[in-house]
Amino acid sequence: MTRAIFLGLLLATAAGGLAARRWRPGTGDTLEDWGLAGRPFGTALSWCVISGAVYTTYTFIAVPAVLYTSGALGFFAVPYTIIVYPIFLLVMPRLWTIARRHGYLTTADFVRDRYDSPGLAVAVASTGILATMPYITLQLIGIQVVLEAMGLAPAGSGTTGVAPLAVGLAVLAAVVFATGLRGPAMLSVVKAVMIFGTTAVALVWITVEVGGVGAVFAAAARALPARTPQAGTMLLTPESYSAYATLALGSALALFLYPHTVTAVLSARSVRVVRKNAYLLPAWTLLLGLLALFGFLAIAAGVETPKGRGALAIPLLIRSVLPDWLAGLFFAAVVIGAVVSSGIMAVAASNVFARNVFKEYIKPDATARQQAQTARAASVVVTMGSLLFVIGLKTQAAINLQLLGGVWILQTLPAVGISLFTRWFHRSALLAGWAAGMVAGTAMTAATGFVAVYRISIGPLQFASYPALLALALNLVVAAALTPLLTRAGLPRGLDATDDADYTPRAPARAGFGPST
Repeated sequence: MTRAIFLGLLLATAAGGLAARRWRPGTGDTLEDWGLAGRPFGTALSWCVISGAVYTTYTFIAVPAVLYTSGALGFFAVPYTIIVYPIFLLVMPRLWTIARRHGYLTTADFVRDRYDSPGLAVAVASTGILATMPYITLQLIGIQVVLEAMGLAPAGSGTTGVAPLAVGLAVLAAVVFATGLRGPAMLSVVKAVMIFGTTAVALVWITVEVGGVGAVFAAAARALPARTPQAGTMLLTPESYSAYATLALGSALALFLYPHTVTAVLSARSVRVVRKNAYLLPAWTLLLGLLALFGFLAIAAGVETPKGRGALAIPLLIRSVLPDWLAGLFFAAVVIGAVVSSGIMAVAASNVFARNVFKEYIKPDATARQQAQTARAASVVVTMGSLLFVIGLKTQAAINLQLLGGVWILQTLPAVGISLFTRWFHRSALLAGWAAGMVAGTAMTAATGFVAVYRISIGPLQFASYPALLALALNLVVAAALTPLLTRAGLPRGLDATDDADYTPRAPARAGFGPST
């Protein structure tokens, strides 16, 4: 029954995704219509779309898996998604307003006009695409562990058991190609209903089955210290305070820079919708905190995973404890969530490629229709190309690349986030800072063996930090140091195509201005 419910829901979802082409119909002949669905979404739908982009399926698998293997450290995702919303409220209404005034579809569009710098814009664009690809791959790994737990794919990774994933990706590619953002947007409503519903029921059901809340925490307290090769803890140790705090802060700063987050936000129909979602989206953080507890539930239920396969803990828990019908619903919710997140990411990466690579460097005179056609073709390449990552990389390697993606995307903060408020930095200084941050962040992450913590010793002072924040600090120091030097040297700063009035909702629209044509 589990498989029947699971497959039936996925078939219905695929049909609904393809039917989305008739939902809020548009021509699909422009990148704004295909890639942002014409920017029509109100508060409720934007809540589903933004959460569909931000709260990814692998988060729902990986966060409880960290609690299952390591304990308290896994809760970093909860404060991180709390910290992010004040940042969201500060930055996103301003970004939405300037994007609507000038017809921007990507952050690289904004950087291009703000600094009159194609080089800085393509640096932001390429970083966004690089950071998105491993993120999509992690969604597929989330699907893969669900299929494995259900017996629909053999254990392990690599080329075995890829056929079901390839079929699913082909359907996703068709949905995205045909509907653009409309398909994932429609399915994001299904994702929200199913994730909230199945999580609430499953949490109560499993807690009762394993003996109650007290039994859950008692089992975790006994099991975590015995974990190998590193013992887990129920509470953070003093040595992990700085790592935990910087990981939460760095992740929060990075989140709104990803192309899929920006795409979801820019599809809102008004700045008021964006602001309201800053207040409403924390409901998903509450859900994430409850989902994280599934890691402790897996311990209490006696779930055992193969070495290094902690991501299997939650699917195995669901399969072993819940009745077949509820397990089928839960697994379908997880996979539909992956489809939504992957679809929005594929659209976002394709928007960036068509707008900031194809039009900027390959065909500068590309029409709106040609940009949309290019984005559609790129979405198929991005979607199906992510399958090659799953086939060619071990799961840990894909996770390592996603960690690097977080380090990389944070290096666009000065050019994007800070530049929404000031143009003090020199454009060449920003490019130099970006390059320094990219190199240093990559080196630090590789030096740790692709662990999210880099340890620093300065005399008697020792602390651990998320390497993305350390790289960002270097990025800012380089940009700040070079700006006055380059200004005094007389290097051109370029013309700013925006002005202060453009960043406020009261500013009059300037039709046809900027790269909207």
